[in-house]
Formats: sequence, structure tokens, C-alpha cells
Amino acid sequence: MLRTIACLLIDGVSPFEFGTVCEVFGIDRTEDGVPKMELRICGEQAGVPVGADVGVRMIPEFGLGGFDGADLIAIPATRIRDSYPPAVLDALRAAHAKGAMILTVCSGAFLLGASGLLDGRRCTTHWRHADEFQRRYPSADVNPDVLFVDDGDIVTSAGTAAGIDACLHLVRRELGSGVATAIARRMVVPPQRDGGQRQFVDLPMPEGTGDSLEPVLTWMLGNLAEDHPVAALARRARMSERTFARRFVAETGTTPTRWLSLQRVLHARHLLEETDLGVEEVARQCGFSTSALLRHHFHKIVGVPPNDYRRTFSDRPSVKPARDRARMEA
Repeated sequence: MLRTIACLLIDGVSPFEFGTVCEVFGIDRTEDGVPKMELRICGEQAGVPVGADVGVRMIPEFGLGGFDGADLIAIPATRIRDSYPPAVLDALRAAHAKGAMILTVCSGAFLLGASGLLDGRRCTTHWRHADEFQRRYPSADVNPDVLFVDDGDIVTSAGTAAGIDACLHLVRRELGSGVATAIARRMVVPPQRDGGQRQFVDLPMPEGTGDSLEPVLTWMLGNLAEDHPVAALARRARMSERTFARRFVAETGTTPTRWLSLQRVLHARHLLEETDLGVEEVARQCGFSTSALLRHHFHKIVGVPPNDYRRTFSDRPSVKPARDRARMEA
């Protein structure tokens, strides 16, 4: 369960990764069906300013006592250094021993590594720092190719946007797919991405990073079952087709067709997890004309067929498993 989250600030913290934790866990979205969570901003001492890595200072409301009773302690990216405050490391070890989960974003893994809590544990960090991380903490099992690693009570993530993936994954794991989707929709990001760090070097993350196409992207997400020819999308964006296609790639890192296919697959995952709909109906609601087409795109992106995914992740048994399996395997 995620009721109380403590976010740790130390000198050199990265504002973006800190903001990611605040965005997912610190905003009241009860009107969207998201359970209320308490976010405590903690430093080594309450009220003592902490310098960020871009020349600003932040003042934590709580000291390390804010870890008491926390379900999750989040460690945003921070400047990599030779040593970390002993009191912080002791507090992390104590909180973990009492049952707190720990999440790190990017270089935050170095701080957790210094505590010894990653010894013998699977983990990740930004690919650029992976070799240095392994040199410092040889007992850790670091994987530089993934977006995040879920090792039970410790979740570590790669750089920047992968922190969003890890945060939403934790929400999804602890509170359910519907809650994670509700938060992601408000953030205008995919509820879950697949692949690893290397994949996203070649293929930028498929989400809007500018303001100009945000209304169109949001509309597409709300109307996945409809056809979306580029000409119609360009008209909605009030652009020529050529300008729209160029702007779409610039803002999302991929083409409208590929972006839409991914969003449809992500929606299919939600329906497979949360409903008893047959695969044909899932395909229809997601905008795929047939279950065969859904299977093609689903397997390409997720790595397994829809029915296999449902058997693994759904808490609800399908009402038509045999018929759907026959259709999918035909």
C-alpha cells in the first residue's frame, strides 16, 4: 500500500527527478479516483535549505524523522559524490529494516548503494553511470539496459523519464492499473512503457514534450477506437499534413501511426487486466480491426500474446478463455 511517501533531499538534488516524485505522489487527485497520499519532503534537518544542482535551494519540511511510518522512501537523482551523510545512510537502513519500500531515480541509486542496501540486489541506474556504479558497489547486480528494476521492496530506475515509469509502476503494483492510468492521463504520459534504456536511445519516448500538440494527443487517447488518418489529425491541429507529421515526430520522437499503436496496446493491457472482455472486444475498443491485428502489435511491443499477458497479470478470470485462445491461435 502507498499511503505515506517520504522524499529525501540532499545537496545536489535534481529538480526534475524531485518533481517527478512530487507529480506522481504529491498531488491530490482524489477527484480522479486516486487514493489520497501523504508526501513528506525530508532532509537531514528540517527547515535547513538544500541546494539543487541548478542553483536553487529548497527547504525540507521534515527531518529524517519523516521516514517514520513511511510506506515508501523516494530518493531522487542527486550529485554523485565520494561519500554521503552518515545520518542519512543510517536512517535509510533503519527505515528499510522497519518495512519501508525504497525507490531511487537515476543517480539516487548511488546514495542507496552507499547504504549497503543494494548489496546482492538487482538494480539499475542511468546507463552513463552504470560502470562507475558497478565499480563502487561490486556486490550489486546492476543492469544498465532496463528502464527500471523491481526487486520487491527496492525499485531502482534509470535516468529522467524512467523515473516516471518507475513511479507509475509502483502505483500500478500497489494500487492497481486504474489508479496508475488515472495519474498518467493527467500527466499526459503512457501508463507504462516497455523496453530498455538502449531501446530509447534509438527510439525516443513516445509522449508529447511540447504544448502545441497536447490537445490532439489527449483527444486521440480518449478516442482510441476511432480511425485517425493523418489528414484528419492535421486538420484538428490546424496544420498542413506535412507540418503536422514533422511536428509530431519532433514532439513525440515517433510517427503518428507508431504512437497510436503503442497507446492502443497500452489500453489493451489495461482492459486485459481490469475487465472480462473477450480479446475480440478488447481489439475493437482499442481501435484494432481484428484480434489478429491486436496480437501482432501486442506481441511486438509487450513480448507476449494478449491471452498470456492476461493469465499473468489479471486478477479477473476471462469469461471466454477457450474461445479467445482458439481465435488467437488460429
